[in-house]
Amino acid sequence: MYGQHITLPGPFASALDKVTAALKDQGFGVLSDIDIQKAMKDKLGVDMPAYRILGACNPPLAHRALQAEPEIGLLLPCNVTVREQPDGRVVVGFLDPQTMVQLTPNPGVAAVADEAGQRLQRAREALSGG
Repeated sequence: MYGQHITLPGPFASALDKVTAALKDQGFGVLSDIDIQKAMKDKLGVDMPAYRILGACNPPLAHRALQAEPEIGLLLPCNVTVREQPDGRVVVGFLDPQTMVQLTPNPGVAAVADEAGQRLQRAREALSGG
């Protein structure tokens, strides 16, 4: 598995704000915000529920990872998905930073992935209420 998921009550915009705040509390900023719903409508004329991909970055961790392994930039930032279900609930998916470790034996990357994983876990727990 390459990620972990939680479910939040809607509405979507409120859940998205909560996710962004929880990431910020753990030192992550959102470098990119890809609106998949809009892209599918604009490019394919397809309607779909709200779906965003947030590119979350903790600058000190990203810097450490890039110093240890310059090519690790191919796997950055940590993606977080926020998608609306038909019943109005919102599923939030967090990339597991250990995915990076599987692709490089560099111990410097492993240490960064461990810390990023702990921070993302704390964000998930805050969103889940425990």
